[in-house]
Amino acid sequence: MKKSIRTRFAPSPTGPLHIGGARTALYNYLFALKYQGNFVLRIEDTDQDRLVPQSEVHILESLDWLELNPHEGLEQGGPFGPYRQSERKDIYQYYVRQLLDAGQAYYAFDTPEELEGLRQRLRAARIVSPKYNALSRDTMQNALTLPESEVRSRIRSGVPYVVRINVSPKDTVRFYDHIRGWIHVRGTDLDDKILMKSDGMPTYHLANVVDDHLMQITHVIRGEEWLPSTPLHQLLYQSFGWDPPEFVHLPLLLNPDGQGKLSKRSAAQQDFPLFPLAWTDPCTQHVLPGFRECGYLPNALCNFLALLGWNPGGTQELWSRAELVKAFSIARINKAGVRFDHQKVKWFNQQYLRRVSDADLAEQYVLPELRSHGITCGKEKVWRVCALMKERVTFGTDIWQQGSYFFEAPEGYPSSALRIRWNEQAKASLQALVKDFEHLEVFNVPNIEAALQQVMRETQSQVMRPLVRIAVTGRTEGPELVLVLDVLGQSSTVQRLRTAIARWSLP
Repeated sequence: MKKSIRTRFAPSPTGPLHIGGARTALYNYLFALKYQGNFVLRIEDTDQDRLVPQSEVHILESLDWLELNPHEGLEQGGPFGPYRQSERKDIYQYYVRQLLDAGQAYYAFDTPEELEGLRQRLRAARIVSPKYNALSRDTMQNALTLPESEVRSRIRSGVPYVVRINVSPKDTVRFYDHIRGWIHVRGTDLDDKILMKSDGMPTYHLANVVDDHLMQITHVIRGEEWLPSTPLHQLLYQSFGWDPPEFVHLPLLLNPDGQGKLSKRSAAQQDFPLFPLAWTDPCTQHVLPGFRECGYLPNALCNFLALLGWNPGGTQELWSRAELVKAFSIARINKAGVRFDHQKVKWFNQQYLRRVSDADLAEQYVLPELRSHGITCGKEKVWRVCALMKERVTFGTDIWQQGSYFFEAPEGYPSSALRIRWNEQAKASLQALVKDFEHLEVFNVPNIEAALQQVMRETQSQVMRPLVRIAVTGRTEGPELVLVLDVLGQSSTVQRLRTAIARWSLP
């Protein structure tokens, strides 16, 4: 009988959710939904020394904002809980005991000073990558070198110990990764990694293997940084006699210049966010903005992330969530690292913003600004402003920042633009336009355009349109001028033109 697809996202709450982690969660989510499977959220908090307050909350809120909703997890529950590893300590101790009894793991009592001594001896012997393994463990304080009575005595006396996996130098580990193919690793190239720490908590290596098996995870889709650990995990599956899940190690996200793994330093230097939501550094209290706070739409960010390492083929770039689920394929995930193009994610946001209804844009971005500035305005006008502006902006907040003149007369004007345009002829032309605008019975786009054309012909003015725009908006750029005037209306347009003529000085 074919297994139901089950994927998991298993972050450690040691800091904010990185955008690379968000991509990992997205791929797990898409793959599970494609095959009507289950997407599981598990919190891996076994490293108690590195836990950061509020990190878990940040992870949960980030996934909620991205609408990557788990089928099972901390909040949803499920048949394989608890879903927080610190609450599964007894489970791990049971399986460690199995390994110890089978001779596939052993106690080690080495002090930090003794471990440092081992590293120094191995480096002195010109061993590039020092390891605690079959070639070096015979000189150390462990159950493989000490008499059994001594081991029992130390444990009874409370001497600190860890539990290490017993890797045979004769072992050869062979596993298949869906992106990189078959991988072979010799036992002599592996460490006797710690499985259980001195505080009784498991390491990631043991806990993730036990949990993935017990939670019936079929596909482990995770970052490339975990690839070197996979041979050890494979050995653990073999030791327990369990069938391993299928492995998919995602390509690295690189800095925008393609040099090195995507980093906070690069994000700070090039001024783009690195987390889905804002994060307050607990040490400095410095707030790092997230994509949400910078004005990105969650579906735009997910669309961008989906294509950051996965190539669906063809030229389509804008994908709905349903289309992503239907098209997603592990087979089309790239092997090479991929640059994080923060200009491209802005483009995605532009495209998605245009799909938002004018009413929703008004409600979310413009009406709150109007209320905060004490401005009363009918919703229909606000909707019209949103319709005009959303084709020109990148973020919803830009509508107010770039289009506040629709609701407030400009307080100043670009002097450099006026210097090259404003003279006696231009003033006369603008005064003539004011009179024509005042006498229009219907102030609409066709009549506004006709009045502009007529005054321009009669006065032979070549600067009419730029001057009108500056006068009514205080800017040199914006949506099509006649559309702006139509939204402003006859009274506001005439009043702003009169004010500008009175305020602008002739050379």
